[in-house]
Amino acid sequence: MSARLSDLAWPEVDGRLTVLLPLGSTEQHGPHLPFDTDTVIATAVAEGIAERLPCIVAPTLPFGSSGEHQDFPGTISIGRDALALVLTEAVRSIATWAGRVVLVTGHGGNVPTLVEVVPALIGQGHALAWIPCSSASTVDDAGSHAGHGETSVLALLRPGSVDLAKAEAGNVSPLGELLGDLTRDGVRSVAPTGVLGDPTAANARDGAEVLRAMVDEAVRRIRYDTRDSTGCLIDPDAGRA
Repeated sequence: MSARLSDLAWPEVDGRLTVLLPLGSTEQHGPHLPFDTDTVIATAVAEGIAERLPCIVAPTLPFGSSGEHQDFPGTISIGRDALALVLTEAVRSIATWAGRVVLVTGHGGNVPTLVEVVPALIGQGHALAWIPCSSASTVDDAGSHAGHGETSVLALLRPGSVDLAKAEAGNVSPLGELLGDLTRDGVRSVAPTGVLGDPTAANARDGAEVLRAMVDEAVRRIRYDTRDSTGCLIDPDAGRA
């Protein structure tokens, strides 16, 4: 039986299971990647989790809080307030029939909303947590945007949507050094092409490694089942040598 809610009829829904709600975005990813990159990755991670754990994967939310990318044509951001309302109502609805809900975000810009909304909903008695699509893979340029890791994963999952001929290195400074300017003035202020990192050597082989690492980490978090103060499930392997 499919783990995707969109493939099921209502009598097939097992209300004891965890429901994974992937969160994506519709935002620029440089001149070489599509606007739904985060949505594709969040969906793939959630479906990878469901291959290993008893879960139902809800349809992915394709819009997020992406105001930092609004200077680039094509970006559609619903902002923090609207995202908070959507997540609140979605969780309350799912909670009437599901065992628990885990939000799986493929877009870092959704995190500020999650750290506000999730603890509030937990305080209301909802069985809820969230996890990022993060990776400890050695070939993933953590913190980048449209860099080697994301481009490699898209080259694996949807190669027809990746144009490596247009890929070029963007701002390769550590994200921590850019975050202040990026948050205040937007991505374009620090990366005119919209790229943080270097996607020029991206390939599907590395994409398979990054995606596998993302799913492995997500599964560890869900199995460990321990939340921090923001409602994020902790990776028990984090910080280990």
